[in-house]
Amino acid sequence: MGRVRACGVDDLADGGCMQLKAGPTIALFRVDGEFFATDDTCTHEDWSLGDDGETEGYEVICALHQARFDVRTGEATGFPATEPLKTYPVLIDDGQVWVEIGQ
Repeated sequence: MGRVRACGVDDLADGGCMQLKAGPTIALFRVDGEFFATDDTCTHEDWSLGDDGETEGYEVICALHQARFDVRTGEATGFPATEPLKTYPVLIDDGQVWVEIGQ
């Protein structure tokens, strides 16, 4: 699959998140002007982080049970989640946000 266009740089507000259905379902986050991408599904329960998550600094909080993850590394930073999220490289090219999802 390679690279998938997520949105325009100005389409996602700082502190915002969105879901991207691109092979694997991915959550895209914008924090302090930077973009980060992780798997969309909380590793504790089957719940969308891109649709229902809320960012607090560099953490996304799952709305279902308040599990927390670092959007930069995918690390689980708050219970009940203990397993990390997979992360994906994000590229900005000509005002567009692209996510590298591999082959």
